[in-house]
Amino acid sequence: MFFRMIAGVLLRQKGKMFMIAFTIALGASLATAMLAVMFDVGDKVNAELKTYGSNITVVPKEASVVSDLYEVEGASSVPASYLKEDELGNVKTIFWAFNIVDFAPFIEAHVNANGQDVTMVGSWYNHHLSLPTGEELDAGVVSMRSWWDVVEGRWLDESIASDAEKVMVGATLASDLGVSAGDSLKISGSESSGSYEIVGVYEAGGDEDGQIYAPLDLVQELSGTDGLISSIEVSALTTPDNDLSRQAAKDPTKLTAAQYETWYCTAYVSSICYQLQEVITDSVAKAKRQVAESEGAILDKTQLLMLLITVLALVGSALGISNLITASVMERSQEIGLLKAIGAHDRAISALLLVEMIIVAIIGGAVGFGVGFGFAQIIGYTVFNSSIALSPMVIPLVVVLVIVVTLAGSIPAIRTVLRLDPAEVLHGR
Repeated sequence: MFFRMIAGVLLRQKGKMFMIAFTIALGASLATAMLAVMFDVGDKVNAELKTYGSNITVVPKEASVVSDLYEVEGASSVPASYLKEDELGNVKTIFWAFNIVDFAPFIEAHVNANGQDVTMVGSWYNHHLSLPTGEELDAGVVSMRSWWDVVEGRWLDESIASDAEKVMVGATLASDLGVSAGDSLKISGSESSGSYEIVGVYEAGGDEDGQIYAPLDLVQELSGTDGLISSIEVSALTTPDNDLSRQAAKDPTKLTAAQYETWYCTAYVSSICYQLQEVITDSVAKAKRQVAESEGAILDKTQLLMLLITVLALVGSALGISNLITASVMERSQEIGLLKAIGAHDRAISALLLVEMIIVAIIGGAVGFGVGFGFAQIIGYTVFNSSIALSPMVIPLVVVLVIVVTLAGSIPAIRTVLRLDPAEVLHGR
């Protein structure tokens, strides 16, 4: 009898029930989309930010000590000290190797170009690595300096053998020297000299505009630093800092065994720096704090925005559900009054309404979940150019939220039922 009454109500008021289900589906779809994106947005935002350069710099320990003591930056401000080029592959052997999305070595030398003293920087450009793990990686300046604008010519290309003896020149230096792409530069270093073709002129918007960029081997040859590098820039996917990571960054030896394990096995920028120091001899790995903190701030604000959208969507759904259910109860006031007159208790009538709403909520929630996950994929491909993975936490959260919203929307209707006087309702008053 109970379920026959429910079926009768759902059929008789199918229009209102459809609107209630639609309102629930709308709230569930927005909640699903925002929660799915929120749980997966961390890596996506980090990957996007990695296109704007490195967030970790590895330098020789001696250079780091002098830099810290005298608060200076740059190779020209510290004694000549180097890292070993043959240890570059170790960067991809740390615990968080797969979080290292790009890296590049750098060597700086002071040279004379067409009679002017300038800084020359050697690095990788699109250096291809085939790692023992089976991973393939193209690393270097081209991807780590994606914001640079090559205004003349092109990037150096390591796949072209002749580019090993060519250079790129910053726009400011090119203007000072009166050269452009296709011209030659006479460059003299401390160990050798030669004439090198300019393949491109770039604008970086910083000190680099007054420098020369060349293949790593060429600068090493000119400066007599074969097999040595000045620094390594690393671009890594990281987890935003918290109290544990900040404590570990100061002194990891003060952590308990459990804290150390948690920190070491989490992709904090401080733990990745620590692991890089373990595999690069006499090195210090430092996070670019402005970059790392900006990543965390952007991620936190993005997640907060999505959470607020979810809350507002659910509040709107609850208000809509409340109005629709109350309207449905008022239409059925005589039916409910009759049930009360023949002995039905308030709890039984309230249970009847709640079961009706739960059935409608299940239907609306299921449809909303499917639509919401599809909407999350649209957001993923539109904003991040990749799909959104469904976190196991999303399904139970959406179920709980749909139930809470449905119950919250049903409360005013139940209060209306409890206040109904059978005599007044049945007499049309």
